[in-house]
Amino acid sequence: MHEMSIMESVFDNAQEACKSSGYTTITRIELTFGEMTEISEDSLRFAFDALKEGSPAAGAELAITVLPPRSQCLECGAEYEHDRFSVRCPECGSVITNLLQGREMRIDAIEAQ
Repeated sequence: MHEMSIMESVFDNAQEACKSSGYTTITRIELTFGEMTEISEDSLRFAFDALKEGSPAAGAELAITVLPPRSQCLECGAEYEHDRFSVRCPECGSVITNLLQGREMRIDAIEAQ
């Protein structure tokens, strides 16, 4: 389950940001990831709940935004959203595309006291 190592890294970054800003308690972490990362939201939440116990984030909440894949057709230039398995351009039918969105993984915000 790579979600545990992802969340460990998120916690390390959040705790370092909290500490360097003079705060002691993390109250909320906001994350965004793309569907193409193959991250399981449920597993990520499980890892968050397991790791926050006994940490500065013990009472924190986790907000997650999942971005759908978005590509640009390299044949006709159309931009479009699609699912993880079908990248075919809805305008011309080409499968020669460039993924614009869907592989992100970022910490958007850390709230602390």
